Amino acid sequence: MTMQQTPLLMHRLMDRGADLQPEVEVLTATETGVRSQTMLETRNRAHQLAHALNDAGVELGDRVATLMWNGARHLEAYHGVACMGAVIHTLNLRLPPPDLEYIINHAADKVIIVDADVLPLLEKLAGKMPTVQTIVVAAEPGFENWSTSLPNVIDYEDFIADKPVKYTWPEIDENSPMGLCYTSGTTGRPKGVMYTHRANYLHTLSIGLTDVMGLSATDTLLGIVPLFHANAWGLPWIATTLGMRQVYPHRFMVPEHLARLIQDCDVTISAGVPTIWQGIKGIMEAEPGKYQFKSLSRLTCGGSAPPPSLIEWYWDELGIEMVQGWGMTETSPLATISRRTGKRKHLEMSDAERAVNQAKAGLPIPGLEIEIFDDSWQPLPHDGKVFGELLIKGPWICSEYFNNPQPDKFHDGWLITGDVAKIDPEGYIIITDRSKDLIKSGGEWISSVDLENHIAGMDGVAQACVVAQPHPKWDERPVALVITKPGASLSRESVIAHCESRFAKWQLPDDVLFVESIPLTATGKMDKKVVRAQLDSDGYQLPDLA
Repeated sequence: MTMQQTPLLMHRLMDRGADLQPEVEVLTATETGVRSQTMLETRNRAHQLAHALNDAGVELGDRVATLMWNGARHLEAYHGVACMGAVIHTLNLRLPPPDLEYIINHAADKVIIVDADVLPLLEKLAGKMPTVQTIVVAAEPGFENWSTSLPNVIDYEDFIADKPVKYTWPEIDENSPMGLCYTSGTTGRPKGVMYTHRANYLHTLSIGLTDVMGLSATDTLLGIVPLFHANAWGLPWIATTLGMRQVYPHRFMVPEHLARLIQDCDVTISAGVPTIWQGIKGIMEAEPGKYQFKSLSRLTCGGSAPPPSLIEWYWDELGIEMVQGWGMTETSPLATISRRTGKRKHLEMSDAERAVNQAKAGLPIPGLEIEIFDDSWQPLPHDGKVFGELLIKGPWICSEYFNNPQPDKFHDGWLITGDVAKIDPEGYIIITDRSKDLIKSGGEWISSVDLENHIAGMDGVAQACVVAQPHPKWDERPVALVITKPGASLSRESVIAHCESRFAKWQLPDDVLFVESIPLTATGKMDKKVVRAQLDSDGYQLPDLA
């Protein structure tokens, strides 16, 4: 043995930013403006929180839940809970009460830290959380006078007051749990993914690489991806490790407010789902010149595939690179990345050629193995044409679900992602669809994602969603739901004619429905199961086009 066997524990990373850049700000949007604290203050408060939790009986491996927006106190919980050897369990505040009740009890949470403005949601679970011993309420300006009927409640500031600003982090096994996040429960009960120190440590360092997110201590991050969703794509961990300036929008998630934060806080990088960036694009087009993104150089888009037209607009109009990432709660979450220049030979590409690559899910993050398989678990060729079941393995990939093994979700050491994909000769992953969202028509597969992205690139279209509808002859046929931009005049025929420029006749939507809104999941993705259910409940019938 020639090297020190130092355990890969998150405290070795999380204290670093404050050591090197103690004066750097962590900003939180509030009702009255933007609240500021330094990186050193944030670290000290994380240590105080660890002391307070320890005094409240939290031990190694205990689950401490958060029901919070993105803000400095949520970041303190990330830091303090994980580093003290407990498990930070982020609760999705957009889930309905029955799902929250199930998740809290399945995880056996001991403490819940909740934002004061979210208390009404937690109060719906009064008497239904038997393992919860303490509730800690964090109040931003405007919510200081909170009150609740819940028992065993204490204010966050009172909870950590007078605690020492130095906690001696325990030296534990690097495979000890440190984070717990539940899937959004699109099918059946939500499933828990337990992150370990080793997995999160390696994921944190990997996503900061130049060819991944290219992060630096000089960056300013606007953290839009919820901290309750899949580790916020790992950004709070790496930003704190590097000592990056961090800006959090808290409950203020409308495009206008996000655009002001980008402008006023000199944000250099941000991340969010496509609907976020479509919304910001919409307000910038509606009021040209109102917002100036002088510092923003790149943004990461994930959760679902962004339309190529959106990628191109941000580059052509603003000079901002849209970095597409793909991953899942089960992959910690980042697994692939797609940038304007992914390989040396891309230096000679035109902008149009680069945009084609950016629209792909991307290249695997170093350290991961990704493969596509047929129904017999035989690997398929990487020719960019054949598609199959996408499987993944690596040091930060889930090997089983928390207290719910689900062996059918794994195969011979691989995680079965539930995505259908192609891999091209350069190694780029191209997500064809979620397996449950593919449309099988006359024995042939149609990608709903490809149709959506093409329709979204049409002038006058704000958003598009394509789902399958039952058909007596062809089994299933695609139907497109379209939200138009204000003032746009589109017809069913014009949308289908637009699709004819790329798709074969049998792939075209059988119908186009113009709608005011499209249902979203708790994580901001289009909720196709709800769309299909709504169409069923409305008694929708496909037109007779056979």
